[in-house]
Amino acid sequence: MTAMEDLPADMRAFHNEVEGYLLAAAAHEEARAAAARFAAGLDWLTEAQRRELERRFAVEHLALARASWQRTGQRATELRGEYEAAYRESRMRLLAGLLLGFVLVVATNFVVLMSA
Repeated sequence: MTAMEDLPADMRAFHNEVEGYLLAAAAHEEARAAAARFAAGLDWLTEAQRRELERRFAVEHLALARASWQRTGQRATELRGEYEAAYRESRMRLLAGLLLGFVLVVATNFVVLMSA
């Protein structure tokens, strides 16, 4: 059990909301910084053109980050389903093996007691 699982549901929701806000803020800052670095090398731009280029670059950067996060989230959901299915199958196999072993022990004891 993780520390997050120990928290009440409303605290987990609050934590997730704050974490999401911080990630979004970091992504916005990263986009602004990348846009500024890109525009810095374009000396011939006017100040208005530079601001517009930086704004468009940042918007595109955020759209790419959002798409990447969505793909990652979808893949995580897929993997969780796959791992849960594999876990259930392994658990069923283990249970079947234990049940078979128990039946064999009981049958062996029954045969030994009947032949005695």
